Amino acid sequence: MLLALDAGNTNITIGAFQGEKLIGRWRLRTIREQTADEWGILLRNLFSLSSLDLSAVHGVVISSVVPAVDQPLTAMAEKYFQRQPMFVNYAIDLGITVRYDSPREVGADRLVNSVAAFHKYGGPCVSVDLGTTINFDIVSANAEFLGGIICPGIGMSIQGLFARTARLPMVDFREPEKLIGSNTVGSITSGLYYGFLGMIDGIVERVIEQLGPQTKAIATGGQGALIVQGSRLVKILDEDLTLDGLRLIWERNKKSVRG
Repeated sequence: MLLALDAGNTNITIGAFQGEKLIGRWRLRTIREQTADEWGILLRNLFSLSSLDLSAVHGVVISSVVPAVDQPLTAMAEKYFQRQPMFVNYAIDLGITVRYDSPREVGADRLVNSVAAFHKYGGPCVSVDLGTTINFDIVSANAEFLGGIICPGIGMSIQGLFARTARLPMVDFREPEKLIGSNTVGSITSGLYYGFLGMIDGIVERVIEQLGPQTKAIATGGQGALIVQGSRLVKILDEDLTLDGLRLIWERNKKSVRG
């Protein structure tokens, strides 16, 4: 069994694979102060509730954009799974060529999404990851990671709107009942939903203009389903894109991992 962890700024997504099959999936808050034992107890409980055997884990692969959790996750893997974890970075065998000006600047999650998008859907492709930020990551038909576009995330924008205004209420991100809001909550809901739809479609449209009409656009992340149902250009929803990318990278590099 393979344990895959994607540590983001807001959440850590955890997957357990039996071969190519994802047999367990969980999402927890990213708590930077969490100790190795706390992570270990959480994972032990998740495995127990899903009737999975902790001792069956033969490998641990991690993508992280939160340096503060790297050491506790490493210690957790060594203590609770007796495995040295593989951390994804630009220097390992990804199966794609990184064409970024400074490859070490690319977040591991962006590389993982790009690997999965190209492997599963072919190139050229653009993955749209709706997390703390909205990341557009582009892979050419020749398996080259060309770079991407990073925008403020939906949750970040909602929090900023609420924090910086005196009388506007906090709202959820959802499809509004109608385009033109007839009250404040409806107006904000419509502005957020159609505003982000317009931004995403506008960026994807420009990417397609540059790479060609055969470009595939794949959404993943928390609000992916809402975006796909309203988007003109993003029609593929893959909630497990990042976890699948971690599995694929593990398969390419597992012989180099000790333990």
